[in-house]
Amino acid sequence: MRRDAQTRRNALIQAAAECFFRSGYRVPMEEIAERAGVGRGTLYRNFRDRMALAIAIFDREVSRMEEQLDTALPLEGAMAALVMDGAQGSALYSRLASDMPFDAEHRAAFEKLGERLVRLLEPVAEKAHRDGALRADIGARQLMLVLRMLTGLLKPHLSRAEAEALIAEAMPLLTAGLRPR
Repeated sequence: MRRDAQTRRNALIQAAAECFFRSGYRVPMEEIAERAGVGRGTLYRNFRDRMALAIAIFDREVSRMEEQLDTALPLEGAMAALVMDGAQGSALYSRLASDMPFDAEHRAAFEKLGERLVRLLEPVAEKAHRDGALRADIGARQLMLVLRMLTGLLKPHLSRAEAEALIAEAMPLLTAGLRPR
């Protein structure tokens, strides 16, 4: 993709994330295009519909998490970092989930994103197993559930410091159940 086309595509994804968060899933597509500084034609050349935009937003979030994950961190540190890194995407998903149509095609796209998250967590689980911080019967899929539980604690009104404190308080409760006995 040409650099200018990629720049417009990125602007559309960012604008959609902002518009979806502010106005919900049914925000007019024209509003997204306007916020991105492009015309409707550019929007529809890049994304066929709202769901394609939503999937692109969450794909970008998973990619960002993949880039930022430090697999050398201990389990609690890696999980806390992932929760904080994924907080915006999780909040947006919570905002949109009740309005998004989850037909078979769209459900499959979201399941693929979920599988990417599981793969992202595999080295975290492997390291935690080696460190003795994770029971043998718990793997990356269960760590994804822990991430979902932790991100559910975060609310948009919390400052970053408040969110970090809340995660620090909750993490030992969760990891106590993950450790070998």
